[in-house]
Amino acid sequence: MIEIRRVYDHPKSDEGACYLVDRLWPRGVRKESLRLDGWLRDVAPSAELRRWFGHDPEKWEEFRRRYVAELDGNVDAWRPLLDAARRGTITLLYAAKDTEHNDAVALRDYLQAMLTS
Repeated sequence: MIEIRRVYDHPKSDEGACYLVDRLWPRGVRKESLRLDGWLRDVAPSAELRRWFGHDPEKWEEFRRRYVAELDGNVDAWRPLLDAARRGTITLLYAAKDTEHNDAVALRDYLQAMLTS
């Protein structure tokens, strides 16, 4: 199972391995305070794509399409997440305020599709 959670929310006891999937470290979060199994910067959208999207819900579908294209070309970045998800529950951590239109949502859906294919 693949869960997603904002880094600013309290962790749950059953969230399994936790991976930060943002390219930038979240503001106001001390590294010692975040229990992480990994920070996978390279799985995040490129800086160009992130800036273009700007968390604009109007651009969501196009963002997802472009991000999937980036993920397709960067298998080494997401393969550790897929391997971990095959072993048990993982949680993708992100900093965005929008809980429906962010890279962790798109990444979770991408990885779930890979698990079932």
